[in-house]
Amino acid sequence: MSDLVPLTGEPLALDLVNTRTSVGDALTTPRDLRAWWALQADRLPDEVPQEVTAADLTAVRAVREHIARALDHLLLGDEPMATDLEALNQTQRAAPAIDELAWDGSTVTATRRRDGSPGRRLAACLAEAAAELLADPAVTRIRKCEADDCVMLFLPTHPRRRWCSAARCGNRMRVARHYQRHKAG
Repeated sequence: MSDLVPLTGEPLALDLVNTRTSVGDALTTPRDLRAWWALQADRLPDEVPQEVTAADLTAVRAVREHIARALDHLLLGDEPMATDLEALNQTQRAAPAIDELAWDGSTVTATRRRDGSPGRRLAACLAEAAAELLADPAVTRIRKCEADDCVMLFLPTHPRRRWCSAARCGNRMRVARHYQRHKAG
């Protein structure tokens, strides 16, 4: 994924938005998308395909842009643009999910499956994750990292959380403050 290490562990839709960092885009090639998909594999229903196409990348990046714009509006207390919400709805409709029923020999099982190509299914899954996040009242608690040069978003689990990652930005900001305090001396 280039040289950019994405922030992971936030809600899936935020993890996708956070692939746009202050130093570049972590999803510039199909190979980058495949690497990110592999990082998120335990949170996604489909296996990571051997080959990811440019069309898959385009679909996922479009979902990312719609999520980012909707979040920007919501975090300002504004109504998200209808075009972004409708685009996320259309992406979900492009690969509808069903609960496929089967008999395993002793009971009926239901497995969630989507139609379409792997990239279309991924984009639909990410749009569904966006719908869950955008409709969740917790969306108002999403914060931007307080580090000067960071654009990452996070959903704090603790009210005093200030950085996207204590190891990344938190440590860097504490070191900078320490340096500023002791530089004058």
